[in-house]
Amino acid sequence: MKTVPGPTDHVVVVGAGLAGLAAALHLLGAGRSVTVVERAPEPGGRAGRADMGGYAIDTGPTVLTMPHLADEAFAAVGDSLARRVELIELHPAYRAQFADGSALDVHTGAEAMEEEVRRFAGPGEAAGYRRLRHWLQALYRAQMRRFIDTNFDSPLQLLHPDLARLCALGGFGRLDARIGRFISDPRLRRVFSFQALYAGVPPARALAAYAVIAYMDTVAGVYFPRGGMHALPRAMADSARDAGAEFRYGTEVTALHRSGGRIRTVALSTGERLACDAVVLTPDLPVTYRLLGREPQRAVTLRHSPSAVVLHAGTDRTWPQLGHHTLSFGGAWERTFDEITRTGRLMTDPSLLITRPTAHDPLLAPEGKHLHYVLAPCPNTRTGPGVREWHDLAPRYRDSLVAELERRGLHGFGDSVEHERLFTPVDWTEQGHAAGTPFSAAHTFAQTGPFRPRNLVRGIDNAVLAGCGTTPGVGVPTVLISGKLAAARITGQGRAPRRATRTSLKSTSDVSLPSR
Repeated sequence: MKTVPGPTDHVVVVGAGLAGLAAALHLLGAGRSVTVVERAPEPGGRAGRADMGGYAIDTGPTVLTMPHLADEAFAAVGDSLARRVELIELHPAYRAQFADGSALDVHTGAEAMEEEVRRFAGPGEAAGYRRLRHWLQALYRAQMRRFIDTNFDSPLQLLHPDLARLCALGGFGRLDARIGRFISDPRLRRVFSFQALYAGVPPARALAAYAVIAYMDTVAGVYFPRGGMHALPRAMADSARDAGAEFRYGTEVTALHRSGGRIRTVALSTGERLACDAVVLTPDLPVTYRLLGREPQRAVTLRHSPSAVVLHAGTDRTWPQLGHHTLSFGGAWERTFDEITRTGRLMTDPSLLITRPTAHDPLLAPEGKHLHYVLAPCPNTRTGPGVREWHDLAPRYRDSLVAELERRGLHGFGDSVEHERLFTPVDWTEQGHAAGTPFSAAHTFAQTGPFRPRNLVRGIDNAVLAGCGTTPGVGVPTVLISGKLAAARITGQGRAPRRATRTSLKSTSDVSLPSR
């Protein structure tokens, strides 16, 4: 593994999102001095927090899987996730509702889910689910250490026995077709393939290897941190501060000053310059490349994932058919993906994620009130409506979403809303996200593993990237890994930094996680 040459005693981490905080903790555990610079007044990055008339809203992800990856970061400084954050395991992980009126509770426990599939679709599909679950577990074991939790220096690193295992498992086939080998009910197939949207690729075109995301969602367990998802980055920042990190909030990095192929100082919006031995850069790729003054040449133009519209609604009521997370599928499927990834149209028959965090933490809303988060995938601004169009489109689209929710049984939703906030591609663009999407570069084959933008910067010896735009990619688990991989580029210590202590975090899957 290539590492940063020369001294690395003091590291400046740009950005206090999950990637930057994970990098900071792993660096501190390896004995480095760390300064974290964050433009916002608090930690979190994409996993931010906003107040909405007494409602505490998570402005980023709402689903937490693979919490042992966060625990690794805490363990690097002798801390633990369990000491800092109360995690609630969700049962069911999701509730899936379909256009024909049927519903399915998605359990991560094998027996509970097999029984639910049997009730929903019959014994043949239950047996198919059991085989699918075994395949997902094998896929995860074949990928995690070799293709996800690893620093790539060359595509030749793919030439490993695990690649043969992945091929034998059908990982380079198409996701939807591979899922179809186990289960035939189209509703069930959606439950185990919609995760391809996180990778920015329709299930019919996504590699079957991306079913590893379905493993995380449907096998490994889904959790909710009490206090909301923002409780995780806040706890990580507290742990890093207690371990000696210095934080500069409300401060923007304006320039990186180099000499002799190394960044020597980091210029801040306050006028100060921080001397450094190495820099970890976590902003979205366009911001990072602008600071570096260069953009790597690629044989294929970088493609970005679809975006999303998110409606946060503080309401005076809730609806009993909603779970903590509800997948509300429209009748269309292939057409929906075609619209948001190819033709650039807004979904004509939308599939939605509805999250109700007050189901497990009523303190996120005023007494007797409820908080609902409605996510509607949409084209990014390079494929669909641009920023200027969204300024006019947003209010109409908000009203269409509310009307759709009421058609799907959330009667009176519009009248129940007391406070609301709408995020569209306009907001993601203002936050510096390329193509108006918070999901960064899509996980096409040409943008995965060693072909994804590297976390080392050619021509600059001591700059390392972390975050969803680089290795290994998009999502809370992979972003946490990216911070660890960035730290390893600086410390050269790979998977086991100094001072690290193992803490116990029970895995709820019925497969042993790889030793780390």
